[in-house]
Amino acid sequence: MNMSEPTQFSADSLRGEMLFDEPMSRHTSWRAGGTAQRIYQPADLADLQRFLQQVPANEPLLAVGLGSNLLVRDGGLRGTVLLMVGALTELRMEGDSIIYAQAGVAGAKLARFAASNNLCGAEFFVGIPGTLGGMLAMNAGCYGSETWQKVERVQVLTRSGELLERTPQEYEIGYRHVALRNVNEEFFVGAWLKLGTGDVEAARQEIKALMEKRSASQPLQLPNAGSVFRNPPGNYAARLIEGCGLKGKRIGGAQVSEKHANFIVNVGGATAADIEQLIEDVRTAVEAKTGVQLHPEVRIVGERI
Repeated sequence: MNMSEPTQFSADSLRGEMLFDEPMSRHTSWRAGGTAQRIYQPADLADLQRFLQQVPANEPLLAVGLGSNLLVRDGGLRGTVLLMVGALTELRMEGDSIIYAQAGVAGAKLARFAASNNLCGAEFFVGIPGTLGGMLAMNAGCYGSETWQKVERVQVLTRSGELLERTPQEYEIGYRHVALRNVNEEFFVGAWLKLGTGDVEAARQEIKALMEKRSASQPLQLPNAGSVFRNPPGNYAARLIEGCGLKGKRIGGAQVSEKHANFIVNVGGATAADIEQLIEDVRTAVEAKTGVQLHPEVRIVGERI
């Protein structure tokens, strides 16, 4: 990838870590993909604000948490990746039933924190292999619940570094879809979640049961990005894929999981091109046989080689 000259930042005013030409395979759950021109992991929210205040208006920016819903093409990424995981990790109670969580908090940690504070309704977060920022961006959900059902308000940073609070009414929210009604480039950095009070032991048992269910039904031992396709109305993507005989289909190191047909796993040495081609082949085969168009949940970014 022919990178442009690096953008200059004032190191004296920043406390985070900057990496250059960093392989995104280290920061995505598929363990595949090209390099990022720059990665910035802020020290905290205030540091991220200062960083954004220095970024030129034309600098491409991409916020990434655990990279569990992301495919970076082998040609890599121009601009700067904002790495939220390990940085925006504040998690606290506000009152009796409100949790404030920052964008880098993992779903499992959020679920357990809620249970330990005698709150219920957050148990499903344990089944989402990502951080809150990504969950907010796509209205992630599982086991009949969705992220934005719990949101009272969110905290965002504009790309100029302005910190704002927004309510759910300012967004178009649907199944695996969230969009700001008045379009701006903003990044979710936190949220206030309203939950019900409940029995801490019952919540812990529910978390345990959901983790066991996830382990039994999903190929967690191999690199993957969770569910690859959205479920079509009135149907399940996994059922359609399996019905087309695609379980086990392989391109290079990418394979449709034998355990769960809506997962594509990296069985070893998969390139982003292998994974993307397999996604397209599955879509084509399912539409040809069933007439149903599958739409990916995963976000595909970057340049092809």
